[in-house]
Amino acid sequence: MSSDRSKDVTPPPLPAPLAVPVADSHTHLDMQSGTVEEGLAKAASVGVTTVVQVGCDVNGSRWAADTAAAHPNVHATVALHPNEAPRIVLGDPDGWSRQGERSAGGDAALDEALAEIDRLAALPHVKGVGETGLDHFRTGPEGIAAQERSFRAHIEIAKRHGKALVIHDRDAHADVLRILKEEGAPERTVFHCYSGDAEMARICAENGYFMSFAGNVTFKNAQPLRDALVAAPRELVLVETDAPFLTPAPYRGRPNAPYLVPVTLRAMAAVKGLDEDTLAAAISANTARAFDY
Repeated sequence: MSSDRSKDVTPPPLPAPLAVPVADSHTHLDMQSGTVEEGLAKAASVGVTTVVQVGCDVNGSRWAADTAAAHPNVHATVALHPNEAPRIVLGDPDGWSRQGERSAGGDAALDEALAEIDRLAALPHVKGVGETGLDHFRTGPEGIAAQERSFRAHIEIAKRHGKALVIHDRDAHADVLRILKEEGAPERTVFHCYSGDAEMARICAENGYFMSFAGNVTFKNAQPLRDALVAAPRELVLVETDAPFLTPAPYRGRPNAPYLVPVTLRAMAAVKGLDEDTLAAAISANTARAFDY
């Protein structure tokens, strides 16, 4: 494992532009270097003309909504990340939350945060509720109840406002699918950074869930993800960066940004046996349908 001191933080080079413009269906501009305008211009120069800016806590969701209001090619989603809900309930200021002050914690604090997400979700430039869901990798047993309560609340908010539901699912496939079935999934549901196998992809397809693939589909050890991509119907596939995370090969470990979508898309096209223009056209239509813009 390399140390942070030796980590390469040089931005990867610009890829060749796409002939058919696409959207980055999941990014975190607020965690990336440079201004929003610089990031959007760099992305547009290679054919990534739309981005979905994703909120992970109350302040981040407000920022996403404000950024979408100021930029017509940015769409917002708002939510408490699955790892944020237990921190609110337990009164833990460390980790994902960037709200800057210690909460007293408890269910009332979570209710207050969810009420603000509900308010933001009603805004016209907010196109989705997420990323929400379950994360059994970073949250221990003491946080599962808060995660599940938050997830169910986000499902209800998405349905009531007619917005897409954007799911974070880490090591929790069966429970995520179970809760979606119990609550009734919104009309448009997106599995962000899809991490299931081919069998789960078939289950998602049967339910009409969108599957968004990130740069990790290019990693050497990601054959199960590539098998899932093969199984996923073309009309339900999206592409994302999850930037600044999950930079695609051969730039793994360096900063990710929306302008690197073409690298992942070209790898996806090879896996699916499609030319890049055909896949790009499908992904462009799918993303607009998923987020209703």
